Amino acid sequence: MIRAEFYDSKGLLNGFSISGHAGYADRGHDVVCASVSSAVQLIVNLLNEFDCEPKVNVSDNVIECRTTASINTASAMLEQLKLHFEAILEEFPKTIKITISEV
Repeated sequence: MIRAEFYDSKGLLNGFSISGHAGYADRGHDVVCASVSSAVQLIVNLLNEFDCEPKVNVSDNVIECRTTASINTASAMLEQLKLHFEAILEEFPKTIKITISEV
């Protein structure tokens, strides 16, 4: 299962941590993992493009991103990422666990 943890500060999202594997199909053929990976890469690129100064850390099977600049813009983008994951979860149940953590 993919674990998507979003960081919330005073009602605004300011980062996320994504880890795990969806388990929908074999590695390299999993459309859920591909969708999540693509969406994460797009959001990080957009955060960078809109000067939201994403701080990204990648380790073995984990990507974490935090931002402090342009918080309203960043929060709106991160909210869209969360909604995208929720839509994937509707289509492919039990592949993603979404949590919100207060930071």
